[in-house]
Amino acid sequence: MSKLEFWFDFGSPNAYFAYKVLPEVEERLDVKFERKPALLGGLFKATGNQAPWMAFAGIPAKMDYMRKEIMQFVRHHGLSDFKMNPHFPINTLMVMRGAVAALEKGELPAFMDCIMTAQWEQEKDTGNPEVVMEVITAAGLDAGYYQEKVQDSDVKAGLAALTQEAVDRGIFGMPTFFVGDEMFFGKDSMAAMEREISLRAQ
Repeated sequence: MSKLEFWFDFGSPNAYFAYKVLPEVEERLDVKFERKPALLGGLFKATGNQAPWMAFAGIPAKMDYMRKEIMQFVRHHGLSDFKMNPHFPINTLMVMRGAVAALEKGELPAFMDCIMTAQWEQEKDTGNPEVVMEVITAAGLDAGYYQEKVQDSDVKAGLAALTQEAVDRGIFGMPTFFVGDEMFFGKDSMAAMEREISLRAQ
């Protein structure tokens, strides 16, 4: 099977949706995606892209449709715990460095779960260092480790390197998936991504 990747940033609600739905895909197809963090702000800067709420701010009908589409996705997949964070947009630099530190420590799944839950279900301000440390502690993770690591030069360089890798591979937003070298952007591409995996498995 081709290498499977899920690129994410905690700041994207669509990345949260993909994060929640992806385990169903993995179970259905008996596959496993590698979770890879990259800084969405860095991607936007490098590619000239903008968040949808900025890019389409002057198109009310488009904004209304995006809100409706989100709620359709939520209903379809039973994501009733989702809440649009009142602190959005949130600066995710610290928690994305935390994701790199978690990857290094071998506990990225647990870190992803507590941050995704805090930001997109519990309406917490994950741009606030004190809030993040409270969330990490409540999840049973070592807050001291993360408090130190998010300032570590190697972790900072690691996030920068992953973000550059994403740019080099053509990623311009989140979530993004790869099936081998084939890229799929956005939660709405997941059905096509599944078909690609199934075709390659034949």
